[in-house]
Amino acid sequence: MPEAAVFNRLRGAAFVAVRDTCLLTGRDAAGCLSRHCLRFGTAMNESRLRVGLAGAGHFGRYHALKVAASGRTQLMGVYDPDLERAKTVGWEAGAKEIGFDDLLELVDAVIIAAPAEAHFELASKALHGGKHVLVEKPIAATLAEADALAELARERHLVLQVGHLERFSAAYQAMASRIGVPLYIEATRIAPFKPRGTDVSVILDLMIHDLDLVLALVDSDIEAVDAVGAPVASPHEDIANARLRFRNGAVAAITASRISPRTERRMRIFAQDSYVAADFADKTLTVIRRAPGDDGVLAAGQQPVPGVPGFGYEEVAWEDHDSLAAEHAAFVASILDGAPVLVDAAVGRRALAAALAVAESMNASRAQMTEWGLIKPR
Repeated sequence: MPEAAVFNRLRGAAFVAVRDTCLLTGRDAAGCLSRHCLRFGTAMNESRLRVGLAGAGHFGRYHALKVAASGRTQLMGVYDPDLERAKTVGWEAGAKEIGFDDLLELVDAVIIAAPAEAHFELASKALHGGKHVLVEKPIAATLAEADALAELARERHLVLQVGHLERFSAAYQAMASRIGVPLYIEATRIAPFKPRGTDVSVILDLMIHDLDLVLALVDSDIEAVDAVGAPVASPHEDIANARLRFRNGAVAAITASRISPRTERRMRIFAQDSYVAADFADKTLTVIRRAPGDDGVLAAGQQPVPGVPGFGYEEVAWEDHDSLAAEHAAFVASILDGAPVLVDAAVGRRALAAALAVAESMNASRAQMTEWGLIKPR
């Protein structure tokens, strides 16, 4: 049986006795090199995971504070090419700034919150070093890089989780439990301009969140993409609209903008017998569903829809929880408890493939509009 499989079976035990030899390899305690060494007298599911952070930007700071606040993790250090930024975040979270190679010597796992173009280099180095990885979205810049990271994690029996935060949100959980098989999805995510995140297009900055949610709701491959967008306040696209058609016939229309005068996040989901409208700002769902039986009697909690016999509606509110803490808890549970990786490399790759398909279609549309004079070269 492979080492990782044996470890997964053993680490669920409440207590592992102190031994002179490792339960997994049989080697002397002093000579065992297994990263899963089971010679220690500790409750494996109560041990603290040693975590390092690579990337001390806006979101990296939040990661550092969550790691430091958790009872299951210990923040060992913060790496960032900007040493002053690393020092500032490290001081706030109670950890030292440190070089990346030195950080890998101290940790069991790494959270990568660096700019997207650095994800592959940092994640691959961590995985080569035998470290579990939580990498922010997108998983990498190219599908080849995503595949290489997935293969590294598989070969070394390491956890590779991708930071698609919406999968852990209360909003997603509220929606997913109330919809049927989607026929059509409409998503809008717009916000005022901020310089942060403009190292990539709005597709990888904002739209990828809704792309991932749509892919989580539609169990089918993308068949065609038609997209349009343009850079306005940055070198990359700041506004984008994409229409996705899936192999099963479902369609999704997604709009993203980071140059809007207001913030708006909405999603509407149409199914054969139901309709769900989510307002992420107000934290409310409007759910319209056909009565469950042939007699037209509405389910408990439903109100009749005026003029539409046999259909009822309900207004549902959700309470936000700490999605980032939930994401971290899932990552730690996958490592220490053997829990399934909820947002794995395959999920990250699918979202990246969708984003790249949107970008390809957008580039083709821009070339056509330029050819016909709709867009003037700058």
